[in-house]
Amino acid sequence: MVIKEEINGIEVVCETGEYYFSPKGVDRGTRLMLETVPVANGDKVLDLGCGYGVVGIYAAKKLGGENVVMCDILEDAVALSTENLTRNGIEGVRVLQSDGLRSIEDRDFTLILSNPPYHTDFSVAKEFIEDGFKRLKVGGRMALVTKRLDWYRNKLKTVFGGVKVFEKEDYYIFLSEKRAPRVEKVKKTQTLSKKLQRKYGNKGK
Repeated sequence: MVIKEEINGIEVVCETGEYYFSPKGVDRGTRLMLETVPVANGDKVLDLGCGYGVVGIYAAKKLGGENVVMCDILEDAVALSTENLTRNGIEGVRVLQSDGLRSIEDRDFTLILSNPPYHTDFSVAKEFIEDGFKRLKVGGRMALVTKRLDWYRNKLKTVFGGVKVFEKEDYYIFLSEKRAPRVEKVKKTQTLSKKLQRKYGNKGK
């Protein structure tokens, strides 16, 4: 099955299959995330859990393929995403088979986009968020779309220090930014020796 859809004025053409997530059209949550979170010039994007490649193709059409990396745990998804990139006339994208971010060596992404798979124990989402933080440069953003609110909001706050939540239809789009570590200012004081304190009546203390 081949689908053809337009997202923010960009046409995306993809072959899908019944064993892939949302095979009959672009998932509504994914579309809402892309409509909410800007992909801007200068971004380096990771499509985390790319499936058949919608997000990565969209980003590559905006930024150029050399600024996009796509990954999925499934070998078949990597192969199909690669075919779909060719179908859309895109070159230069790296498509990697990776269990989460374990095979991703880059640590300078400015935007990670993901519609994480559902697991009742949130194990995959936990790994995506914790490892995604490490792969972002300072000022980089992570965007997730889910139908669950509390766990994601709390986890992103814990890891990133803050999160914006956009509620659209029955989805939540989360956007967190990696901030520079705080540098605590240490106030330096000079204290005179006890002998000098007695001599100067503690005036130099």
